[in-house]
Amino acid sequence: MSDLTVWRDGNGESIACVEKLRVLRENEAELRQAMQDAFEDAILMGVAPDEMRAHLMEMVSKLSGPGA
Repeated sequence: MSDLTVWRDGNGESIACVEKLRVLRENEAELRQAMQDAFEDAILMGVAPDEMRAHLMEMVSKLSGPGA
């Protein structure tokens, strides 16, 4: 799935740098796996799936940029 992602910069231009795309793909794969593991752990411990999804989305909404 990450190979199909079109990453854009602040001006809406596609990121074309091969090295940047490699790092973005690797980060996405690692994050996807960590989120899946946390999601499965929560479900196994009795957390409702929709509750965990909402919590993960809230965490993402609170991310800040570098230096913030």
